[in-house]
Amino acid sequence: MSEPVLRISEMVTTFPGPQGRVPVVDGVSLEVGEGEVLALVGESGCGKSMTALSTLRLVPKPGHVDAGSIELCGRDVLGLSVSEMRQARGNDAAMIFQEPMTSLNPVHTAGAQVVEAIRLHERVGKPEARRRAIELFDRVRIPDPEDRFDAYPHQLSGGLKQRVMIAMAVAMRPRLLIADEPSTALDVTIQAQILELLRELQRELGTAILLITHDLGVVNELADRIAVMYAGRLVEQGDRVEVLAAARHPYTQGLLRAMPSRAQDGERLYEIPGVVPSPRDWPAGCRFSTRCDRVWERCRRDVPGTTVLSPSHATRCHAVAEEADR
Repeated sequence: MSEPVLRISEMVTTFPGPQGRVPVVDGVSLEVGEGEVLALVGESGCGKSMTALSTLRLVPKPGHVDAGSIELCGRDVLGLSVSEMRQARGNDAAMIFQEPMTSLNPVHTAGAQVVEAIRLHERVGKPEARRRAIELFDRVRIPDPEDRFDAYPHQLSGGLKQRVMIAMAVAMRPRLLIADEPSTALDVTIQAQILELLRELQRELGTAILLITHDLGVVNELADRIAVMYAGRLVEQGDRVEVLAAARHPYTQGLLRAMPSRAQDGERLYEIPGVVPSPRDWPAGCRFSTRCDRVWERCRRDVPGTTVLSPSHATRCHAVAEEADR
């Protein structure tokens, strides 16, 4: 892998609970290389979005990154001042949030919000910022960009709002783009267009992407590598082709079996039994042990270590470790 744009090591993000602070992201380590797309995959409630927010120091209070390190473009994120962090958001990394409908300010035009993002990071006049914003609208395929510049968010469709958010995110050509479920709230046709747009921008700008998703179909379209998250921990990481073709962790295997495209004609879609536990109720040992069909007593007691399956594939599972030792 190329030199990482983002390197996270043993990151722990916590929120207060009745018995003290509760980790919602627990010892996560991952890297995103220059120009690479890493998909962070898992069900809702697994900690994916909180991992993304932690990366840019956007964790809502009273949450806090309590341990570990975050390096963005070679700089220690946790050591930056407030003003330095504000500049890093936009210049070094930018985020496309999950809900474009609520992420845009309803009382300002779409164009004014992109102009504001440009002028926040560069000393340019309003006419120049307007010209660049219209260029960005055209780049992200917003039809009639000059007319849409003066439209308010409520006058735009969900797909157009998402394109405005993407234009805002890539305005300063950041080295890392964090896309949190960028197509979830959109219909299937618009989803495909947004994913194609992200792919084009990634190739054109050379931007690395951390893609947050629960949709393995999206992963297959965009990702170079996959990191699978469950209950605040990473359980499997590897090359996209390798993981999708030969997933080893029972949770990853369950996610793949639950893909609609995997169901045979007339066959009921597979569901992983149970639900993701609350951070306050995480089981000891392997956190997937309460839902796993391969569970041993050891799984309920001991946290599994990392089993390296190949130079580009690793997992954390007692059963896989036992098989690898044979």
